Amino acid sequence: MKGKNSAGLIALILAVILLPYIITNDYYLGALIFAGLNSLACIGLCMLMGYAGQISIGHGAFVAIGAYGSGILTASFAWSPWLAMFCSLIMAVVVAIVLGIPALRLKGHYLAMATLGFASIVHVVSVAAVDLTGGPSGIVNIPRPKLFGYLLQTDTQYFYFVWAVVIIGIYCAFNLIDSRVGRGLRALHGSEDAAASLGIPVTWYKVQVFILSAVYASVSGSLYAYYVNYIDPGPFDISYSVLLVTMVAVGGLHNIWGALTGAIVLSLLPEFLSFVSDYLRFFGIEYQQDYDTLVYGLILLFIMLFLPEGIFPSLRGAVAGIIALFKKTPRMSGQNSGPIAGRRFSGHDK
Repeated sequence: MKGKNSAGLIALILAVILLPYIITNDYYLGALIFAGLNSLACIGLCMLMGYAGQISIGHGAFVAIGAYGSGILTASFAWSPWLAMFCSLIMAVVVAIVLGIPALRLKGHYLAMATLGFASIVHVVSVAAVDLTGGPSGIVNIPRPKLFGYLLQTDTQYFYFVWAVVIIGIYCAFNLIDSRVGRGLRALHGSEDAAASLGIPVTWYKVQVFILSAVYASVSGSLYAYYVNYIDPGPFDISYSVLLVTMVAVGGLHNIWGALTGAIVLSLLPEFLSFVSDYLRFFGIEYQQDYDTLVYGLILLFIMLFLPEGIFPSLRGAVAGIIALFKKTPRMSGQNSGPIAGRRFSGHDK
């Protein structure tokens, strides 16, 4: 992992350690936990879309597989949460292989439509298979996992747990990106034909990264089920898959930090809009909840028009520009710092 990414990871670790001491309200800690769960799914999706160039609009289905797999095995069959999570992960891998081998032969919007259809099928099954999934009523009494013998009961404990998993996921993602496979994925994004001419196994690399992104999504779904102790089909409809793609695009499609930024910003945006509505109501202005969709769309439109590379690359560029501006500030001294400084005179200069 490169130096800048290592420094960013250390800064993230410090922020995660300090945040529960700054934010003591369980409600806001819960919002940050959901941000971490979305971040985990977005990291995998960023590797698939931003680095390998494969479009998926059905990634919420793998989150649902992880959530329902863990929920069914723990609540209905009394399995250990860790064993249930592992089995759900294996299930997501098998589904990703079965779907990925034929689907990844498609390109562009054809691949997007195939993944969208897959997400629709998973959602329909979660609603219709009442005996297995509970249908619209969902599954209740999903237990929390134990870590080193301690039950993760409080929101603070679960916050540290979820974000520790996110940090591990970021570390693994950067190590993959900096490896030979990562360079092959970037070549795929540039041109599949050119990558194939260089001897890169295009189909195998595409299936590999599709499986890896499914693993990230499945773990996110399992952790979601254990946190809320209840799941139903509602959170895993098509709109959630679209939201994951939007998070990655808004944050920065071609950077893991961008996916993390987009996931955090859009996960916390509903809480910010709720705060704004309460503030306006205090001044006698009635803010309807239906306006959230309008504000949400305007923010996304602004980012797409004026920050096309995403929030994170734009912020990084702004910071680099400010630093460069300060470096160009002339020194306040009597020394000549121009191009002629240090020139020695000779007889020819007379």
